[in-house]
Amino acid sequence: MATKTKFVRAIALYSGGLDSTLAVLTLKKTGVEVIAVNFTTSFGCSPEDKSSCSHADDSLAVQHNFVLKYFPLGDEFMNMVKNPRHGYGKNMNPCIDCRIMMLREAKKLMEKTNADFVATGEVLGQRPMSQHSRALRLIEKESGLEGLLVRPLSAKLLPATTPEKNGLIDRKNMHGFYGRTRKPQFALAKEFGLKKIPQPASGCLLTDPDYSRRLKDLLKFNPGCDMRDMEFMKIGRHFRLSENSRLIVGRNFADNCKIEKLFRQGDVLISPGDEVPGPTAIIITTGTGAVPRDQVDISTKIFARYSDGKSADLPEGVPVLVKGPGAEKVINAR
Repeated sequence: MATKTKFVRAIALYSGGLDSTLAVLTLKKTGVEVIAVNFTTSFGCSPEDKSSCSHADDSLAVQHNFVLKYFPLGDEFMNMVKNPRHGYGKNMNPCIDCRIMMLREAKKLMEKTNADFVATGEVLGQRPMSQHSRALRLIEKESGLEGLLVRPLSAKLLPATTPEKNGLIDRKNMHGFYGRTRKPQFALAKEFGLKKIPQPASGCLLTDPDYSRRLKDLLKFNPGCDMRDMEFMKIGRHFRLSENSRLIVGRNFADNCKIEKLFRQGDVLISPGDEVPGPTAIIITTGTGAVPRDQVDISTKIFARYSDGKSADLPEGVPVLVKGPGAEKVINAR
């Protein structure tokens, strides 16, 4: 094998979880300069989102001297989720298409920064849909990175890559991790002296059964949904009122604030009257015209069920403030 004689740079997909962190540190240990990229989406893949599959941490990048960049994936990613070429996993998770899209973006950055290859924290046999041998080969081919995709944690179990053949990295410095056990990763983290071991990155919201049911319902009745619809997917209790409308009731203070922030002309906002504390709710529609009266009535009754008025002695019903297009009134709901 040839001796490494040139400066080597890699682009690494980085969630901030245990595997991607160890992949970056493995490359750093061999003298490779690493630019870590964290792709953010509207499905919880963002460090600011507590339900996120991303745990990217700038402090870790500073501590271990690698560059960390964030890149949002917008409408193109949402369009892929609606119709993934390689289908969904157990829920609404298009893991293979997601990986291919992120790697294509990483390839663009590789070319722009004159990097030598792209790396990931994938472990052979760890995830049933996207990390078996056939899927790894498919992802590499369709992302346009054949020979240029290095997986440091399982490299010894995979065919030699171009950087290995050219002597840019040495296979003996890579690893042969396999399967779902995390014991080798924890041992390696200890070897690297990580005081705070990153949690293994969980799946994004698209792997959550409840979220997936909501998303299936949304795509069935509103295939042209937008980013605002995706924000609503993350919060509250959802009730289908008709093919064109649904009610969302906040579960907590954060939900209530988000509903008020997302409210816009054409929606019906429902909030507590002066006497009884309760959540904030909203009726959103995909059609035109006013929300039918019967949908407003049933929505105020559902709202009352989740207010403190459900256990109060209120002969006239629970006072509910309803704010619709050009009008605002109080309704007593039972």
